[in-house]
Amino acid sequence: MPAHTLKRFDEELERLSATISEMGGLAENQLAQSLVALRDRDTEIAERVIAEDARVDALDVAVQEQTVQLLALRQPMAVDLRVILSSIKIAAALERIADYAKNTAKRSIVLSQGVAPPSAVTGIERLGRLVRTALKDVLDAFAHGDVAKAYDVWQRDEEIDQVYTGLFRHLLTYMMEDPRTITACTHLLFMAKNIERAGDHVTNIAELVSFRATGHGFDEARPKGSASLYTTSNAS
Repeated sequence: MPAHTLKRFDEELERLSATISEMGGLAENQLAQSLVALRDRDTEIAERVIAEDARVDALDVAVQEQTVQLLALRQPMAVDLRVILSSIKIAAALERIADYAKNTAKRSIVLSQGVAPPSAVTGIERLGRLVRTALKDVLDAFAHGDVAKAYDVWQRDEEIDQVYTGLFRHLLTYMMEDPRTITACTHLLFMAKNIERAGDHVTNIAELVSFRATGHGFDEARPKGSASLYTTSNAS
């Protein structure tokens, strides 16, 4: 960020970025712990993930308050305005990621009372690791204003979509072959979608990191790997 004549302005911008980084750390931890809760069938961990969501929500409110104050009192322009406006959007994306982690934890509690196909749980863990790594990397890109690293994260969205598509089909196959798995696989389908949507929000953050630094996102169309879910082999 550029240095300003008013030291107070610099401090306020730094405090805003610190709040977002704190949000990001909590969201990343929630996502990681929701996957542990699923793998270990640990309802206590799942309950902690659910409870932690309130902290993320409180930080989201703090970001909104800080940005409103900066806009009203400092009347920022150019890069400063981009930093402030993008902060609102990044905080909103992190809040949604935390919500998806919370929803995943809630479903893991239900699944702990039944039997889920082990290979499907492994698939959810793989998808979650991809998204968690992307989230960690985009938070690093945010902290250092690293557009190249943000672009690398942005490109990974295609791999996340491909893994999700494979997992989606895998779960449908389970349900068709053994109707007794329908309830568990339905919960896993929702969990997979939650995690895939969290990955979309990570990609949005990557675009916003670029916007903060350059004034625009990435020029290419976003790579997507899930289009085949919505087509059939005999489509004309």
